[in-house]
Amino acid sequence: MLIDTHCHLDFARFDNDRDAVLARAAAAGVRRIIIPAIDLENCRGILQLAERHSQLFAAVGVHPNATAAWQHNWLAELRDLAQHEKVVAIGEIGLDYYWDKSPKSTQHHAFALQLDLAAALGLPVIVHNRQASADVVRLLAASPLNGTAQPGVLHSFAADWQTAQQVLVMGFYLGFTGPVTYKKADELRQIAARVPLDRIVVETDAPFLAPEINGQGGRGKRPSRNEPAFVAHVAARIAQEREMESAVFAHHTTQNARRLFAKVTWND
Repeated sequence: MLIDTHCHLDFARFDNDRDAVLARAAAAGVRRIIIPAIDLENCRGILQLAERHSQLFAAVGVHPNATAAWQHNWLAELRDLAQHEKVVAIGEIGLDYYWDKSPKSTQHHAFALQLDLAAALGLPVIVHNRQASADVVRLLAASPLNGTAQPGVLHSFAADWQTAQQVLVMGFYLGFTGPVTYKKADELRQIAARVPLDRIVVETDAPFLAPEINGQGGRGKRPSRNEPAFVAHVAARIAQEREMESAVFAHHTTQNARRLFAKVTWND
């Protein structure tokens, strides 16, 4: 059994074959999928999708690249949306210094407010960090989530080991995606191998970041679109790096996801 803890299954790239994608995920042993939001409109669409499928759950939040027009009433809307029975986290929230879509000060403000909201609601956060590690660490350290039992996950971790250590000390988990399978990603794999076994989860971030999948002759190929079934390739590559059986590592990541996203309905 596997959990894809981060998949944008609501995106248009899945509109033509979403049911088939879910069937392939189930066949690959992926029993639960968490869909994070990027803005308020997106939140509502995700909740509608999650209502139609028992294996789907949602996170609500405003992505840093969608914060430029941040309004104070958005926080109240997020609070209301988070009452839905399918919401298991606040996310995807954080900082993004790669794309110039929102002023840094606005991103900081929105991130801090959403961290406070998550703490008040007793929900974990799903954190986006792109070229903003120092400020992400600073704001997480200052938040009421620091030191709590299950504060959240740094999604698609791509920072250095020092950053990993800083957030692990606060209680956060690290999520790994397709890039951990890439040929030149030795440093990232080394980090994935060093993370405590009880603090690591696997994700796809589909439809983005498709993993490298080995075919005949061991030649790797990246599919043009990522999907939840491919989380098995992420788990297998990390297991190899950790010198573990894939099934054993998958079991641990599933237990970690169960613990972190405690509001998910676990019937199996």
